[in-house]
Amino acid sequence: MKLSKRDILVKRIENHLRLTSRQLVKFDTEEETLQYLINSFRSELHCDFVGIFLKEEHQLFPKAISGGSESFANSFPLKISDCSNELLIKSLTIENSNIPDCQFSRLLMMERITTWFTLPLKEANHISGFCVIGFTTAVPLFVEMDDIFNEFSKDVAVAISLAKGKEKQKEKIIGIEWFSQNLLIDSTIEQLVERIVERAAKGTKAKVACIYLFDEKEDCFVLQSPAYGVVKQPEIIAIADDYILKHHFPCLETPGGGQLTVPLVINLKTIGVLHVEDKRKGVFTSDDFEVLELMSTHVASMLENARLYKNEKEHKQQLHSLLDYHQELIKKTVDQEGFEGITDALSKLLLKSVILFDRFLRPLSFNLMNLKESDLQIIGEFAEKIILNNRKNEMMIPIANDRSENFHFWPVNGAGDLLGYLAVNIPSDEFDDIARISIELALNVYSVQFVKQKIVLDTKEQVKDSFINKLLAKKVEDPKSIMQYANLFNWDLRKEYRISVLSIILDDDEIKKGNLLEQQAKKSSIWERLRASLQLFDPDFIFSNKGDDFILFVESAKERKNPEKYWDTLYEYLNNRMKREKISGQLFIGVGGKTNDIHEYYNCYLQGLQAIHVINQRIPRTGFALFEKLGAYTLLYHLKNNDFASDFINRHLKPLLQYSDQKNVDLFQTLRVYLFQNGNLKETADTLFIHRSTLQYRIEKIQTLLKVDINDSEERLNLMMAYKLYDLQRVAPNN
Repeated sequence: MKLSKRDILVKRIENHLRLTSRQLVKFDTEEETLQYLINSFRSELHCDFVGIFLKEEHQLFPKAISGGSESFANSFPLKISDCSNELLIKSLTIENSNIPDCQFSRLLMMERITTWFTLPLKEANHISGFCVIGFTTAVPLFVEMDDIFNEFSKDVAVAISLAKGKEKQKEKIIGIEWFSQNLLIDSTIEQLVERIVERAAKGTKAKVACIYLFDEKEDCFVLQSPAYGVVKQPEIIAIADDYILKHHFPCLETPGGGQLTVPLVINLKTIGVLHVEDKRKGVFTSDDFEVLELMSTHVASMLENARLYKNEKEHKQQLHSLLDYHQELIKKTVDQEGFEGITDALSKLLLKSVILFDRFLRPLSFNLMNLKESDLQIIGEFAEKIILNNRKNEMMIPIANDRSENFHFWPVNGAGDLLGYLAVNIPSDEFDDIARISIELALNVYSVQFVKQKIVLDTKEQVKDSFINKLLAKKVEDPKSIMQYANLFNWDLRKEYRISVLSIILDDDEIKKGNLLEQQAKKSSIWERLRASLQLFDPDFIFSNKGDDFILFVESAKERKNPEKYWDTLYEYLNNRMKREKISGQLFIGVGGKTNDIHEYYNCYLQGLQAIHVINQRIPRTGFALFEKLGAYTLLYHLKNNDFASDFINRHLKPLLQYSDQKNVDLFQTLRVYLFQNGNLKETADTLFIHRSTLQYRIEKIQTLLKVDINDSEERLNLMMAYKLYDLQRVAPNN
């Protein structure tokens, strides 16, 4: 059967379309595929216009056009809602379409396309767009070609899909090559971030791209520098116990908007996010998401490694800095006697105000950043209340009415003793491991410097004690040498000095706590603390140990015209210090006479001893006494070493002394109390803690032994004089 010309034409077109379908799958890019398709249509069909339009989200974009004016191309993209839905569903022709409201058909009319037909590009259930073929002259369209073109459109859709897949695969390969070429292992985290965000921005056509990395310590996402473009997001995004990532990045893995975020994950652990925003044209698509996802897969581990390497490098640098800092601190202890160098080094390292106090919270050295020297007293006084009462390490100190400063305090200990306090004006959120180690190193070096100073001071004290012992000898030998030693301690022996003796009697509870050696060690510790207290009261004081007592030399001019008030003030001050130091015992101060000559120091020292003994026996509640205010004792003092004085004591008191030594009843002390209570039986019994009838029995026994009437005023006077001489004779200095 002979075919008609129409059948031959249809057959030829059908064969051409099949050949074209086979050729389309050979191309690697979407652009090559579409261009071949357009050229094929124009050469075979001799059409005037061919266009391929693809759907992206809710718009139509021209992917390839042959023919048509420039204004036609510039009219796109078109909203799909402004065009006929049938364009994406079935083949249309100008004859079988009735779409007067379709923006696309109006554009064809404006181009004077009088005959046209469309082919929807469908692959399975997915519609990617349509192809339109047009003629400027009237051309008959064959109905029998519908099925052929519909099948061909499916092949075209598959070819386009394959081309896109090849392009994506090629892009992935290129991307992987780019990663290997541009993201080097030894790159810094800043270099990696810069290259990654630039690649992300260009790959998704975004104006802004950035990376946030998660800071586990601060529990927040931190914007990494540099970013691509101007980031509108905050630099720090706090988590606040909400670990759902989408709550903080709403466009996480969600294409179709003006922003897009993908997580950076290593071993199921999110280390950060890669974020883009403000696409140059349209919205972020699933293709953009694939680009970012590919990047995140390859860069997450590199970023984490770079961050770990950076942290390790910084940690190593910090350790080197700490070693240099420690060497500098040690050097300060060698080169300098004081604490200024150590304090300056610590302050410069931490960039904070640093203050070193002694154990009484007096500033020894300081380096102030945002503080004034006038603030030091406020800080010391406030800290003293808190530390002594609550033992707190951190405190807010009100420097002014409108300003408070956060201080941390650390005790400086050495050789088992509290030596001082270190204060650093540092908030808790800045107190990291490096700051802690730096301060611990400084505390150790401060302790060494304190101990070094203590050794020097102890050596000086030994020298001072040696020449003071010579000064307080009964006979002063080599006065010239003593004057020279005194000059070394800025002590002018030609001035008038008052010599006092300090003594501490520990409570029974303290005595029971340890043996004799432990008691002696405790007493030495107490003297050390009292010495520091005396330096606080008056830095000009000169003091020394002599036996179990503490000798204090005070320039008599300091008493002014009221010696008793001066010594009462000093006694109260030391007593309060003992209470604060929790020293269980009683303090006695015996104040001797004034020195006018180097040979008078011994005599004045004895007077101080005599005064302490009288206080202990007669007026323990007073706690201190001036020798010249002791009445009859001052007169008897000059007779105490006379033979007559010894005979007088034996004649009046020896029977009682012998009886008290042989028996368990202390009649000697009973008579003393009775006499000094003016013969008041009730007061005497209360003082001795005995019954009144027992006291009366003892009085009768005393009168029998002494063969005197103790109610006789003359006898009472003799007995009291004997007791006073006895007290004076019992006190002997330790030379």
